[in-house]
Formats: sequence, structure tokens, C-alpha cells
Amino acid sequence: MTAIKIVYIANIIVAGYIGVTSLFSSKFSSAIIFQNSYQTTDVIRLVGCLWLAIAVLSVCGLWRPLTFSPVLLLQFFYKGTWLLVVAVPAIKNNQAYPSGMAIFFLVWVLILPFTIPWNEWIK
Repeated sequence: MTAIKIVYIANIIVAGYIGVTSLFSSKFSSAIIFQNSYQTTDVIRLVGCLWLAIAVLSVCGLWRPLTFSPVLLLQFFYKGTWLLVVAVPAIKNNQAYPSGMAIFFLVWVLILPFTIPWNEWIK
């Protein structure tokens, strides 16, 4: 259970920071987090809402790790999808993309399958 709690803590720190920054300082978020790869629009605030929700659910996951573990599955799928649909084509076409975010997403997609409690869901 320790690994899943470490993932929740990382979510609280990283997703919480990105969520709050994207919601309340979208220009700063656009420059720092998204590395000026995208225009500053309300879409950054929308993404901030998602990440802040992940952070809040991860706080709950510290007390009920299995109950809130579906949030990890959501992250696995959306981060993996973003890598395949956005980052890989941008890399292939030599287009701008937030490389720091891509690296973080890649690490997360590689870690999450080992922390998601698959066997508890199958019961």
C-alpha cells in the first residue's frame, strides 16, 4: 500500500500545483508548465480543474487508497492518450509541445500500471 500512497502524495503536490496555477494564473501556467507551446486560453483553466480534482481525490486516497484508486486509472488513460495523440505527432513533425510535461507523463504511465491495485478490482 505504500507505493500507492506515494503516488497519491505526488499527485497532491504536482497536480495540486498545476491545478491551482492553471486556474488562477493561466498566463504563468502557459509559460512555465506548458512551456509556451499553447496559447493562453480558458482551456488551460479547464485542464487546471481536472488536475485540481485529481489532487483533491488523491488527498482522499491517502485515507481510502483502494476506494479512490480509479483516479489512477483515469490518469493512466488520459496521460497515455495525450502522449500518443499529442506528444508523439508533435515530436515527429518537429512541432512545439511541453516536453517537461511529456517526460512527466511518460514516467507516470510507466509507474501507474505497477501501483494500480488491479487484483483488488477483479475480486
